[in-house]
Amino acid sequence: MHIICHKSDLLNGVNIALRAVSSRTTLPILECIVIEAMNDTIKLISNDQEIGIETIVKGTIVSPGSIAISAKIFSDIIRKLPESDITFMSDESNKAFIQCEKAKFNLSGKSYEEFPLLPQIEKNNSVTISDFALKEIIHQTVFSISDNESNRIMTGELFEIHGDTFKVVSLDGHRISIRKIQLHDQYPDMKVIVPGKTLNEISKILSGDVNKTVEMYFTDKHILFAFDNTTVLSRLIEGEYYKVEQMLSNDYVTKVTVKNHEFLSCIDRASLLIKDADKTPIIINITEDTMELRINSSIGSMKEEIEYKKEGKDIMIGFNPKFLMDALRVIDDEEIEIYLFNPKAPCFIKDKEESYIYLILPINFNVGE
Repeated sequence: MHIICHKSDLLNGVNIALRAVSSRTTLPILECIVIEAMNDTIKLISNDQEIGIETIVKGTIVSPGSIAISAKIFSDIIRKLPESDITFMSDESNKAFIQCEKAKFNLSGKSYEEFPLLPQIEKNNSVTISDFALKEIIHQTVFSISDNESNRIMTGELFEIHGDTFKVVSLDGHRISIRKIQLHDQYPDMKVIVPGKTLNEISKILSGDVNKTVEMYFTDKHILFAFDNTTVLSRLIEGEYYKVEQMLSNDYVTKVTVKNHEFLSCIDRASLLIKDADKTPIIINITEDTMELRINSSIGSMKEEIEYKKEGKDIMIGFNPKFLMDALRVIDDEEIEIYLFNPKAPCFIKDKEESYIYLILPINFNVGE
C-alpha cells in the first residue's frame, strides 16, 4: 500500500477512528486502526466490539492495500508531524513507513485479516435527523444515564420514534431526562435502547451543523449512524425500557417560574461549600413572600433569595444541587417552570409543549439544616 494524505485530513480521520479503539482488551488487535486503501477510497476502521467506526480520509492512492497499526502510536506520530503531506506505505510483511518532510518512521503493523471488521447490516429502516438536532438531544439527556453496569438498561437511552416525533429518554434511578423533537417525515414506530457510551462518542464526532443530516438505520441488534464521510455502528442494549410515563403527572400543588440563569448561578455558588463526597442538599424554601435557597455544610453555610413567580402552596424541599445544575445547563429557555408536589415527591422542570421534561427526586433533610 502507498497513500499520500495531508496531515490535517489524516489527523481528523484518526481522531474520529480513535473513538472506537479499545483501551482495555485482552485482544491486542483491537488496539489497532485498520488503514484500508481500495476502490479509490482511503478508510480508517476501528472496532472495540461494542462500537465500530469507518471514516473516509481524503488523499491519493498510489497503490492499494490494507494494514492494522497501533492506534496510539500512529495517532501520536501523526499529531506531531509538520503541517504537510504525509506518505504512508506498507509491505506484505506488514512493515509500515511514514514520511513527512524530513521526518521518517518505520513501524511494525499487523495483518488486517486478524481484525474483526464491522458486520454488514441492511440499510432498510432509516430515519433522517439534522446533525445539530441529534448532537443537541444527546447533550440534553446523556448526563442522566447510569454508569452502574449491573443495570444495563440504565446505561443506555431509549430512542423512540412515533410518526414524526422522536423522543429520547434517560434515567439513573435519581432523575429522568426526556427530550422530544419533530422530524420532517413520518416513520414507522420504533423503540431501541442505545448505549450511553455510543452516544457520548457520537456527540463528540458530530459537527453540530444545522445544514447537515444524519441517517440512522435500525436492526434488531444494531444501530448505524451515517454522516459526512463516517459511519458508526453500535450494538443495542437488549431488554424492555422502563415505562416512564407512569412516573409523570400533570398534577401539582406548587408551580414556580424563575429565570434559568439566575437560578443556576445561585445553585452553582452554593455548591462551592460542598465537598465531592458529601451529599449535602440545597434546600429551597418557597413562601408567599420569598424563594430562598440555602445550604449548610461542614465548610460553611449560605443563603440567597431569588426573584420568582408562584402559584399554589408554600413548600420546603431539598435536592442534590448537581442534579439540578445538570438539567438547568442544557435548557435554553430564559425562564423555566418548576412543578412541585410535596417534599418527598420528585419535581418536574418542563416547558408547556413538554419538548423537555426533567424529573428530579428530592433528598430528605432536617428542617434545622
